[in-house]
Amino acid sequence: MTQQKSSVIELLESVVIAVVLAALIRIFIFSPFYIPSGSMEPTLQVGDRIIVSKINYRFTEPERGDVMVFKFPEDPNKDFVKRVIGLEGETLFFRDSQLYVDEEPVEEDYLPEDMQFHDFGPYEVPEDSYFMMGDNRNNSDDSRRWGPMPEENIVGEAVLIYWPPGRVNLLN
Repeated sequence: MTQQKSSVIELLESVVIAVVLAALIRIFIFSPFYIPSGSMEPTLQVGDRIIVSKINYRFTEPERGDVMVFKFPEDPNKDFVKRVIGLEGETLFFRDSQLYVDEEPVEEDYLPEDMQFHDFGPYEVPEDSYFMMGDNRNNSDDSRRWGPMPEENIVGEAVLIYWPPGRVNLLN
């Protein structure tokens, strides 16, 4: 009886430890996210599932071109995924579907070559903020409408598409 009781207690301890570790990993290190809209096409498709690293930005600063998950500035209960386009203190604008940062053209090789979108700016990114845009520029609710994304809204960096299996790919 004590051998059986000992085995049950050992099993329960193992299950509790596994659940606690899984929760800690999800809360502090990695989280899965679902892509509900086409605002990041072609990089992310509707229905893609991604892994977001919550620790990358503890060691490095976000860079232009990073795909980031953040709390939507107009409703922090919603998570958005967009690309970092402008960093604090930079002045950016779009002319003839070309991004300029501090008057210099910026190559955006993640966009389709034939993509055309409206002029915008100039816009100066405030301190402790980022200018975020979807890759599907003509169908993206982004910083052009709701303004800068505050640094404290960062959830993490999107690092991997893990579903569907045919789209498994590292991001950035």
